[in-house]
Amino acid sequence: MHYNDGSDDGDDPGGGGRAAAAAVACSSASFRYLRPERGIEASREKAELVIFSAVDKAFAAATGLVPADDIGTLIVACSFTTPTPALADVVVRRYGLRADVRSVNLSGMGCSGALIAIGLAENLLRVAPPGSRVLIVATEILSSMLYTGRKREMLVPNVLFRMGAAAIIMSNSPEKARFRLGPIVRTLTAARDGDYRCAFQEEDDEGITGNNLSKDLPVVAANALKGHLVAFGLAVLPTSELLRVAISFINHKIINKFFMITTTKNDNNSCYRPGFHRLFQHFCIHPGGRRVLDEASHMTLHRFGNMASSSLLYELAYIEAKGRMRKGDRVCMISFSPGIDCSSVVWECIKPTDHHLHHGPWAACIDRYPVQLPKIVKRPA
Repeated sequence: MHYNDGSDDGDDPGGGGRAAAAAVACSSASFRYLRPERGIEASREKAELVIFSAVDKAFAAATGLVPADDIGTLIVACSFTTPTPALADVVVRRYGLRADVRSVNLSGMGCSGALIAIGLAENLLRVAPPGSRVLIVATEILSSMLYTGRKREMLVPNVLFRMGAAAIIMSNSPEKARFRLGPIVRTLTAARDGDYRCAFQEEDDEGITGNNLSKDLPVVAANALKGHLVAFGLAVLPTSELLRVAISFINHKIINKFFMITTTKNDNNSCYRPGFHRLFQHFCIHPGGRRVLDEASHMTLHRFGNMASSSLLYELAYIEAKGRMRKGDRVCMISFSPGIDCSSVVWECIKPTDHHLHHGPWAACIDRYPVQLPKIVKRPA
């Protein structure tokens, strides 16, 4: 499967918001009111602002594409905002997509929505006629998820999340494509109570709805991610690496235990860690915590904030805007969302873009990045 892309940060000339997590990020203009506007009309207006801009750019990048004729499937991923008609219907109406277009509206998928949509698109394209195309739109709209109460755990999302959208076009034909899709791996640990409750939408004591982020979330997410990386490694690592891991595991867990040999973190007898960095030239990791951030995700969080599932595509745009993408480079995308739902997608670049002609979300500011960020000071116990 292959794709071209477009993205938009939803900058609003009438007032872009600023946050501690993002130096210049877009928040909904409805937040400027003394009583923030959370109605459906405000949500629909902001959705159209960012979605239409992203889709316009994706269509412009796909030379020769006629949306009304060439888009056979549409997938829109937006976790919290689900108006009627659905956002997928809004896109169909705006661009006059054909009457037999297969439209899917994904909600509640959180920050993994974009990668889940890519997996769905791959399955649909496998059984579609050659030359079929799928338009994927990933976004998150803030108006409907604003928490106006006073419970600290539920106020964190107000600070962290910002608004944005990204669109990509996938096809089962390599013609004019820039990336080739590789393995897709998804794991879900919602069967465990701690994982299921770690990020939970609920009402506080005053009856105000918001998202409660548990203090155990970092530990729970880390454990879920470890299990996911095992499944991901089995899908992408070469046989030689898998054998080294297996031999190391046997040596560490069985032989050392039998002979009562103790090891330390710096000991050569500790478990072998596979070299994912030798398989992938670039990583796009969901900006969900400082321990997992690399440069692309850190700079995306600084500039745009956490835009939920669309963040990964902004990170890819950052790598391309810096001129670092080469033909044959492999990109690993990893996201995680409430559940805990972990998803990984691998891309191989087959046609790098000219970063001097890049007109993505980083066009006006890429020369200022990367920036030096202040160290995070731990609060005293």
